[in-house]
Amino acid sequence: MSAFAVGDEDFLLDGRPVRLLSGALHYFRVHEGHWEHRLGMLRAMGLGCVETYVPWNLHEPEPGRYADVAALGRFLDAVARAGMRAIVRPGPYICAEWENGGLPHWVTGPLGRRVRTRDPEFLAPVESWFRRLLPQVVERQVDRGGPVVLVQVENEYGSYGSDRGYLEWLAELLRECGVSVPLFTSDGPEDHMLTGGSVPGVLATANFGAGAREGFAALRRHRPAGPLMCMEFWCGWFDHWGTEHAARDAGDAAAALREILECGASVNVYMAHGGSNFAGWAGANRAGDLHDGPLLPTVTSYDYDAPVDEAGRPTEKFWRFREVLAPYAEGPLPGVPEPPARLAAPVRAGLGGWAPMGAVLEALGGPEVVAPVPPSFEELGVDRGLVRYRVEVPGPRRPYPLSVAGLRDRAVVEVDGAVAGVLAAEDAVLPEPVAGPSVVDLWVESLGRVNYGPRQGEVKGLTGGVRHERQYLHGVRARGLRLDAFGAAAVGAVPFGPVPEDGGGRGLYRGAVTVAGAGDAWLRLGGGTRGFVWVNGFCLGRYWTVGPQDALFLPGPVLREGANEVWVLELEGGGVTGVELLPDRP
Repeated sequence: MSAFAVGDEDFLLDGRPVRLLSGALHYFRVHEGHWEHRLGMLRAMGLGCVETYVPWNLHEPEPGRYADVAALGRFLDAVARAGMRAIVRPGPYICAEWENGGLPHWVTGPLGRRVRTRDPEFLAPVESWFRRLLPQVVERQVDRGGPVVLVQVENEYGSYGSDRGYLEWLAELLRECGVSVPLFTSDGPEDHMLTGGSVPGVLATANFGAGAREGFAALRRHRPAGPLMCMEFWCGWFDHWGTEHAARDAGDAAAALREILECGASVNVYMAHGGSNFAGWAGANRAGDLHDGPLLPTVTSYDYDAPVDEAGRPTEKFWRFREVLAPYAEGPLPGVPEPPARLAAPVRAGLGGWAPMGAVLEALGGPEVVAPVPPSFEELGVDRGLVRYRVEVPGPRRPYPLSVAGLRDRAVVEVDGAVAGVLAAEDAVLPEPVAGPSVVDLWVESLGRVNYGPRQGEVKGLTGGVRHERQYLHGVRARGLRLDAFGAAAVGAVPFGPVPEDGGGRGLYRGAVTVAGAGDAWLRLGGGTRGFVWVNGFCLGRYWTVGPQDALFLPGPVLREGANEVWVLELEGGGVTGVELLPDRP
């Protein structure tokens, strides 16, 4: 057993000063079959520690219904087998460019801005969740022979609020649950963030991508003593749909990492390996300096321009970082692990089955709700997926503009069964007026809940209503279609027919891809505009032709030798003509 502590200047392991060389690797963004390889890549780069968040909403999708909470423990066991230490950031809020910053929709929906405060209705589910989660962290702490050396209190709270009593309550809860290793907070190196996010008696760390000397100087103004640590050294960045791909020069990033280490500080490389936002769990941001502008949904890839790329292979940045880290590492660096098997050769296949959106909703959707005004996604119990809102325009009446208020996020609008437009603004009007009587369907998809800033936790759906001219259309029929409905039970439920000669359009496609020499691959679609892809029941995530991502990473453990079933849910555009599997990213 060992003792890990915070000294006046250094971290102390059994009384001996140590420097933490850590890298972020989120177990929930990497297929479990790849954990061992990715950890080996971090070690080979010169890192002796790994950091991970814990997404509450992934593990408790509904109140009291838990989903593989033990995954964290299995990951920490893999960390121990790799001979590494671990930093755990359990939230309850994590940001991480993850759906709703990790907070469950069933918490933020009814509470709104009361989340992340001392409000008892927020603290109660947090305490229940932590008492369920934390035993697997406690039993794997370094003082019990495990790898865990640090645990975080909340996350970047100074970027959001100033309820210090909430942070103090959370730190006390961690201690009550048995966390005995040092606690820490992490915030941007600015006065208002450090004052809002730090807790007396708890180690404060800073997050930045450059300017280590200035960042640590700001931290020292608030904490004259204690180890210096950059808890998030942003070596790359993430992408939003419809923007340019973000990249950072490897030499520039290596120089910034060297500056951190020359300051005598510890570091956590964010991200060392980013992975993928499988199953539609990508979050979203709001544009603007105050993060209150138009929605910017995050892509499926979380490659992050990291030193270990999305497929687990070393980049130029990996080799530059290895050179910088080697003199500071504990002993000689191990060799670089062999990469996992990759697909032997490209494979192409057509998609022979198809079901229209209405049939998919009938087969897999939730119960229909009738209400005077449109219910939110949260009220319908939809976290990831879409909702069909149906309203009727009375008649007879002349054509008038049909508008929506408070749309989040994107709606395909049908009038009497024919697509009449796609609306993307919060307040939008159909291109052509609508006469009555008619039936209007608005298929609204959540592109990811905001994960950072003052609008984090906002509800999804039609939050304002539908108007014909100035008149609200009341009497709304709403029905949700959750992404997790497309599981094993859905195989025989959807009434697939042949793909129509005109290509099918919006709907669910089904096909088989025969593979000889299975391994890691990249999946690319022919046709289609926006939707989701499943392979053998595993959801790879969202595709969208607006870019910058044009292919989805397909982990080798998902593929089978021989026939593999592919489902494609096309939500917006033309028909999907086929699927292509490639050994390398196109």
